Order: sequence, then C-alpha cells, then structure tokens
Amino acid sequence: MPGRSDRLRWIIPAGVLAGTGPLAEVPAPLAALLSDGTLARIALEGEAVVTRLGAGRTWHEEGARVRTALHAALDEPAGWIAVTGTAPGDDDARLYGAAQEVLAGEVGDFARSHGGGIDLVEVRDGVVTVRLGGACHGCPASWFTLHQRLECQLRLRHPGVREVRNAASPVSPFGRPYDSRGASA
Repeated sequence: MPGRSDRLRWIIPAGVLAGTGPLAEVPAPLAALLSDGTLARIALEGEAVVTRLGAGRTWHEEGARVRTALHAALDEPAGWIAVTGTAPGDDDARLYGAAQEVLAGEVGDFARSHGGGIDLVEVRDGVVTVRLGGACHGCPASWFTLHQRLECQLRLRHPGVREVRNAASPVSPFGRPYDSRGASA
C-alpha cells in the first residue's frame, strides 16, 4: 500500500470472501502467521485481503510464506470471521462501503449498460436503500437486478445485509414495500 511498507493488499477473486473490516478469526494457515508474529493484522476490503507485517519483518523475507498461507486459507471461506462492530453504526458503515463498491463495479456496470443507474440512498440497521434511475426506473427486470444481483453481491461481502429496498417502491398497509409484482415483501 502506498506509504506503508509493512502492509500489502492482496487482490482476490470476486465473491470468494464475504465482509469487510478486521477479522476475529482466520483459517489455520494465516492464524499460524499471526501467532508467530509474522503478521500483525489481517483485514478484508471487498475484493482484497490486507495484511500487515509484524515488527521487524520484511516482505522480502516473509512474502512467499504469507502468499502460500493466504492461498491455502482462501480454500476455507468459512474460517474467515469478521469482527462484529461494537459501536452503533459500525456495521452499517462497513455495509455502506460495500454497497458503494458493488454499485461502482459489476452491478452498477450492468445497470449502466442498459441505460440505467442505481444510486445508494442510505444504509440503516442492515437495510440498504437505493434509488433506480434512467432505464432502471420502472423496468420490470429491476426487481431481479436489485435482489439477484445487488443483494447477492452484498451478501458475499457483508453478512449483515437484512434487505435491499428501492426508495421509490410504494409501501404496503403492513409497512413493507411492495415488490415489482405488487406483492407485499
């Protein structure tokens, strides 16, 4: 990472790991490097794993070991457990960042390729609210895009997603938004 010679950002394939932020637990190959002081910290940033070397360590000496451990650990996606936020809003802040990343990437590109757009309105208590624009506004396929593309990608990056809502959807008498078929969600 620029200006931080003790940190390295490892790009990983999309959808391999869920969540963002610091990790409470990692698979055994990386846990061993944390235990012996080779690594001081490991965090997730969307489609990247950020590692920080322990004191007195160099990438020249430890890079190959870290790379090998990381590759082995990526075969154990269930072993990557994020730290749960302790302050109110921590989880929503991480989810907001994940939503921005997804909308700037593949899902946003998909909407733009059809003449539309998806804007992030807010994230509160695990609910992501977006506004559809351009060709997406009123499109019969927008429900599919929001739930089968956006929501699925968000769930891969952040386990705290409760739902994705369209800000323009009318609300049912039960306080729940209608889906594109008119049914109460």
